[in-house]
Amino acid sequence: MYTIAALYHFTRFEDPAALQAPLRAVCAANAVRGSLLLAGEGINGTIAGPRDGLNEVLAHIRGLPGCAGLEWKESTSDSPPFGRLKVRLKKEIVTLGVPGVDPKAAVGHYVRARDWNALISAPDVAVIDTRNDYETAIGTFRGAVDPETESFRDFPAWWEANKDRFHNKRIAMFCTGGIRCEKSTNYLISQGVDEVYHLKGGILQYLEDVPEEESLWQGDCFVFDERVSVGHGLRQGPHALCRACRRPLTPQDMERPEYEAGVQCHQCVAEHSEADRARFRERQKQIALAKARGETHLAGG
Repeated sequence: MYTIAALYHFTRFEDPAALQAPLRAVCAANAVRGSLLLAGEGINGTIAGPRDGLNEVLAHIRGLPGCAGLEWKESTSDSPPFGRLKVRLKKEIVTLGVPGVDPKAAVGHYVRARDWNALISAPDVAVIDTRNDYETAIGTFRGAVDPETESFRDFPAWWEANKDRFHNKRIAMFCTGGIRCEKSTNYLISQGVDEVYHLKGGILQYLEDVPEEESLWQGDCFVFDERVSVGHGLRQGPHALCRACRRPLTPQDMERPEYEAGVQCHQCVAEHSEADRARFRERQKQIALAKARGETHLAGG
């Protein structure tokens, strides 16, 4: 059994580069894999490993400057959620691309999962999904506005073009684990929006805390690991990942004539050249050979 921890924490790292190698070393020493991002504004990522090993890594992260109050969201998987470990330096731990946005200064009102239904059912509340289009495609809250953004950094332009739609509305925002809402709610506050709320712990907390029979969530939630999606109770969903475009696929999608495992799906068949597809086929061949030897290929299965 693998324990998965989704985490983020906004704090001030004066020298994030100095934190990179020790963090990578403690992960490697404890058989913890996944992806962690370090920036001057803090840390973000999802990691997985054996329970004891994960505890060691989380203790290390809590010991970083300003991270004593680190919180994370846990779930489990029977198979390895990640094939490798990545600890990277970035300008932002979640990229909005707007100078001056600072969640440490102000964010929206946190709303607990069990109070979320009442808020988003109110007639004066507009609910906005801050995730990307490939995520919203497989699930969202009933009645939520989908900005249809390809990237989180597209959100400010979308808001500027659509803000008049939300005049005299309270704004409720949500994302997978909460991090994007930290920035998007701070951004809306800077734009003069008076009442902004966001789902504490994100969709993952909601799916864990709210019984399915009471839920206003429809579909599945995309996650950034080999489970691809989860549903209520954080049970693994039915989706697989297209290895060419990284979009989620249903079992029905994989029955379509355009689908070729590891090479293309109906969503990206027109996006790649024949040279790309030849490269993808070679990668898929190497994955199959590694699997036959009982090994894990870095590109995934």
